[in-house]
Amino acid sequence: MAETSALKQSPHRGPLARGERESSGREAGERRRDAKIVIDDLTLDYVNQETGASHRAVEHLDLRVAGDEFLCVLGPSGCGKSTLLSAIAGFLRPTHGTIVMDGRPITGPGAERGVVFQEYALLPWMTVLDNAALGLKLRGMPKKERYAQARRFLAIANLHGAEHKYPHELSGGMKQRVAVARTLANAPEVMLMDEPFAAVDAQTRMVLQEELCRISLRSRLTVLFITHSVEEAIFLGDRVAVMSPGPGRIRTIVDVPFARDARTWSALNADPAFNAMRDRLLDLVRTPQSQPLEAHA
Repeated sequence: MAETSALKQSPHRGPLARGERESSGREAGERRRDAKIVIDDLTLDYVNQETGASHRAVEHLDLRVAGDEFLCVLGPSGCGKSTLLSAIAGFLRPTHGTIVMDGRPITGPGAERGVVFQEYALLPWMTVLDNAALGLKLRGMPKKERYAQARRFLAIANLHGAEHKYPHELSGGMKQRVAVARTLANAPEVMLMDEPFAAVDAQTRMVLQEELCRISLRSRLTVLFITHSVEEAIFLGDRVAVMSPGPGRIRTIVDVPFARDARTWSALNADPAFNAMRDRLLDLVRTPQSQPLEAHA
């Protein structure tokens, strides 16, 4: 609520003025020291394999992601959000700059980074249990052990009892929860999520967002979540990084003041501070500046 009163005292900066200032102070320094992922001066060019034409998706981007943090990356379509995630996943090599995790450069995909895409990517001939255990099977884990681990994460994702169903028997929301459970079962240190709830209906999306809040708190993961939804970014994130239009840069990063273990849609929709933060972030996304702000960590 303190952020709302700061709003009234700072009409020219808007409702997130105080949060933006805090992001660049002592807390930001702590995040630099404890960063799980460090991105410096990153430029990413995408080359069309058919035409050879090059497109610059990201340019001079700096970002720090702390250990155990849930960071949402928000921005307009075409700003390079998904390209950034692909580079952190190791699917795309930087044109310039560096991406480092735990002090080591990221040079390709790795088991310590799990990825959840928009598409469910479930194998239709496998049961829910076998889909959830697939990564463990590929790593050579014995059947009894991998099934036990897969069942544990299916239960965390509220899929207990669905182990022997096939993907065609599941709703869209259940399929996405299987994808999340499969990623968690592989015990990654970082979970990268590329708009995973974009394809489901609004009501299911709200349920999945509440489930993901609960799962991430229990799993103590570092999560980087790509979204174009302001409400989703605020609901899920410890911080929200706002990108400028492509070639994308980090325009600013704001702290989310709501306790994550108490987040429900009914509670946040009734909170004036949530509405104020939503309006400010919408303004940033809709009327982006040509240069990034200096407030990010």
